[in-house]
Amino acid sequence: MPEIIDAQVNLEFPLGHHLHCMVAQIPNHLRRAAVGFALVEPDEKWRLISSVLDLVAAGDGNLKKLHFLLFPESSLPAARFDDMLAEIAERFRPNTVTVFGVEHIRLSEYHALLERFRGDNAEAIHLVERDIDSGDVLDMPVNWCCIAVKEADGRLRVFLEAKSHPFHGEESIDKFHDLYRGRHFYLFRSQPACFNFMAIICLDYLYRDLYSSNIRKIVDHANQLYFTTRQGLDALFVIQCNPKPEHHAYRDVISGFYGEYLEDMPGVRETVTVFGNVSEETRIENFPDGSCFGSSSVVINRNHRLARVSFSEFVTDDFDGAPVCRLRFGKGTRLLYFNLTQQHEIDPRTSRVPLKIHAIMGIDANYAWHKLMVSEPLAGYEIVRVVDA
Repeated sequence: MPEIIDAQVNLEFPLGHHLHCMVAQIPNHLRRAAVGFALVEPDEKWRLISSVLDLVAAGDGNLKKLHFLLFPESSLPAARFDDMLAEIAERFRPNTVTVFGVEHIRLSEYHALLERFRGDNAEAIHLVERDIDSGDVLDMPVNWCCIAVKEADGRLRVFLEAKSHPFHGEESIDKFHDLYRGRHFYLFRSQPACFNFMAIICLDYLYRDLYSSNIRKIVDHANQLYFTTRQGLDALFVIQCNPKPEHHAYRDVISGFYGEYLEDMPGVRETVTVFGNVSEETRIENFPDGSCFGSSSVVINRNHRLARVSFSEFVTDDFDGAPVCRLRFGKGTRLLYFNLTQQHEIDPRTSRVPLKIHAIMGIDANYAWHKLMVSEPLAGYEIVRVVDA
């Protein structure tokens, strides 16, 4: 089972005010390669990602308030990793966290990157080297992500994680595409705001057996945090390249995460879970067309009581009776900009809005993003609000 490593980061988030998150629901075009899966048109993909970075760096409207930016699993060309970090370091505002999945690389390359950023990944290096010492694994593909934290003083910190669960391409027997299993997750404890968050990759949210699971370990760690410090896990970000976001397995884990009745789980009771998926334009070699990519979502405790609404770009529901409130977006290529609620109890004020959608943006042929207008009447306005950016 992966270890959970506590990482202290200096983020001066506004106290007593909600934070802002953007999910880049963009497509992946992947093919089998000598090392796992590779992006089909890496230059075009970098142009698409750059258009999002430009938008965030410009900070028009309240985009300057952005705190968390999520890109999907396996979305960044590995050759552009340094370019991505340079853009974040030079152009992003302080107190910004960027989570992005990267194209597969060999374990030897992943280990070299951990060494390069040893100051932030020393404990992770020890876990990876234990695997390297155990056998001939240096050429194994790694499905990995980066959590780039630009701290309050402008310092950029770089944390790396490897997926601990198989990529969907491993659903057939093929030893040449066997993936390395990651050995750690980070739990970021930001000071002075006392906002705690994690980022994991897709099926790492589900990976379980009869005796243990990743999500159980996350819950136990968050509970221990609560009982020792009275803090919990405030946000869990799950980046995906997932053709089955509505699979019952996700509902089962969400139900256990938010509605366990056998024991009290205060460490995750108020966690906001954000699932950031790829768009419906995603194509993966040897995977059937017409798959159900898309439908990024935000899940919160049912005590927030979201009203049921259904619009062209988003709906709210309880995920087929799970003990949650869910805001689920559509499947198109979109930028989804919303807040992370921080109200931890039912508020009797009628003006209270647990979730606000600040903007839903589409893209044109020139890679320019533009805000989409919601034409439907906003029944349920008091619960889910679309506001100008």
